[in-house]
Amino acid sequence: MSAYDALVFNTMRAGENAMTSEQQAGMTQFISGGKGFVCIHIAGCASEDWMEYYDITGGGWLLNDSYHPPYGQFEVNITDADSPGAAGISDFTTNDELYMGIEYRDGNDVFMTGDSEDGTWVWRGEETFMAGGTFPLGWTRAYGEGKVFTTLLGHNGLSFETPEFQRIVLNGIDWTTS
Repeated sequence: MSAYDALVFNTMRAGENAMTSEQQAGMTQFISGGKGFVCIHIAGCASEDWMEYYDITGGGWLLNDSYHPPYGQFEVNITDADSPGAAGISDFTTNDELYMGIEYRDGNDVFMTGDSEDGTWVWRGEETFMAGGTFPLGWTRAYGEGKVFTTLLGHNGLSFETPEFQRIVLNGIDWTTS
């Protein structure tokens, strides 16, 4: 992978997409050695045998513990306009999933959040109460000598059509490779 400056993932790293221990070690070395990593939406989810992945990403979806209200429209708030992730972006509305109950690590520079009201929705076939609040949706962080950019946005094609989402991903690539 030495010919590349960054990895961009947009698929979970669990189940049939789980990485072997050799791949995990290679990715860890790639990033900690000074390369970049852009983690989009469910790509923050790893198999239970690789909890170090959350040290790399700064957090993400936990297969048995994370949840979200129904897919829908909500406001995204830029909380740090000076962040490289927020360059050229102000608050916007998107169609996406607002992740809750994620693994979240210290050391993240959060630049983007979303708010949700308390509500009860069907989750995994059961009525589930989900406490509202403000939830991180994007952050930057260091991992060793590398740069990591994580956004929890990006569920599907409609999400990807949002111009601000497109700019966020490009910001992540630009920042992790600079």
